[in-house]
Amino acid sequence: MLNFNVLSQKSNLFNSFNTPLVCEKMNSELSGFYKKNIKKRINEISKKAKLSNFEKKTLLKETTLQFKVVDRMVENSIGTFETPLGIATFFKINKKDYLIPMATEEASVIAACSKGAKLARVSGGFKTKSTKPIMIGQLQLIKIKNLTKVKKLILKNKSKILKLANSVDPTLVKFGGGAKNIEIRSLKKKTLVIHLLVNVKDAMGANAVNSMCETISPMIENITNEKVRLKILSNLAVHRTAKAKAIWLEKNLGKEVIRKIIEAHQFAELDSFRAVTHNKGIMNGIAALTMATGNDYRAIEAGCHGFACLKGTYEPLTKYYKDKKGNLVGEIEIPVQFGLIGGATKIMPKAQIALKILGVKSSQELGEIAAAVGLSQNFAALNALATEGIQKGHMKLHAKNLATMAGAKGKEIDTVAKKIVNSGKATFDEAKHILKHLRKNDKKK
Repeated sequence: MLNFNVLSQKSNLFNSFNTPLVCEKMNSELSGFYKKNIKKRINEISKKAKLSNFEKKTLLKETTLQFKVVDRMVENSIGTFETPLGIATFFKINKKDYLIPMATEEASVIAACSKGAKLARVSGGFKTKSTKPIMIGQLQLIKIKNLTKVKKLILKNKSKILKLANSVDPTLVKFGGGAKNIEIRSLKKKTLVIHLLVNVKDAMGANAVNSMCETISPMIENITNEKVRLKILSNLAVHRTAKAKAIWLEKNLGKEVIRKIIEAHQFAELDSFRAVTHNKGIMNGIAALTMATGNDYRAIEAGCHGFACLKGTYEPLTKYYKDKKGNLVGEIEIPVQFGLIGGATKIMPKAQIALKILGVKSSQELGEIAAAVGLSQNFAALNALATEGIQKGHMKLHAKNLATMAGAKGKEIDTVAKKIVNSGKATFDEAKHILKHLRKNDKKK
């Protein structure tokens, strides 16, 4: 059901920036648009969308990611889109300290993640481990009359298929990577799926795996006398996972809080509606780290949510229990298809800076950091729910955003934000109301 109060609030917010919700008589047929340079594209879009001079200048402003680079990265580019970049602190992972770059627009995420790490640090921080960076390439065969026969033919020629796959990327093979094995799965409707297992080393692996799948496809067709349909990497990286574990001391949390955190986790185990929100909180941290390092956050998100469904129902990615001393123990396991080479990680200057801040040496290390970040983020959320509630801490940071959107400037922002928190009404209308009265009182003085 639509919440018309929220829609009205959003409408007022948009209108305050003089941004029309709908552009009348818009024609989206832009022939040859891709041939133009960015500035010409911005001019055309500005005319069609009736952008103000300020809005146009905003699009024209270059960042560290220069237009000439942006134009090669995506089609029909009209600039860049900034996201706040911050640092989560207090992380100790496998006895090593890390500063965690996080790109996120959501208030309280970085603060909460840091708090979780600070409380875990007292007992030694996070312990992590990971599997080898094995990605899956899928080849689909449909309408198979004799599944058993086709399976035998593929397995009989496995060494030949792997050799051909590895001819695609000799450099990857040289450094210990490459196609390592083949698995075969039978699906409904006489469908067979071949899984090509590839060690992609420090790459995310999509390009290497897709190229291998396409290269071996004709050979498989000749061997089986069947037609190969789709041939593409899977983002459900079940062979490329990372685990993290941490202990939060009873003396710091208290027995009651630990009990409530475990009960909150049990809620997520029992109910998929809660589990989705539970895991969304985990991804607040993981996605922010993924974006900051220039990795594919859509692949990471999809993989993690798919991993949560492997047992047939959607489940939480973490688990919590008490140890013999009564301390809270948290664990997480996630698929981690991170890369340090290739893709946007080598193109985006700030992604390179983020990786330098982290000081990571391998994709496996980065994946383990992601697992620790996800666990810390989740603990912090459950701890807040078990104590003061999720809104109190979140509201303190979100209130500043509301104050700014309402038009507050300078010292007014902190004053309005404080009054929003005290009122308990974190809304745009409340921010405007408070700012109006604040300025009215200032004039009287």
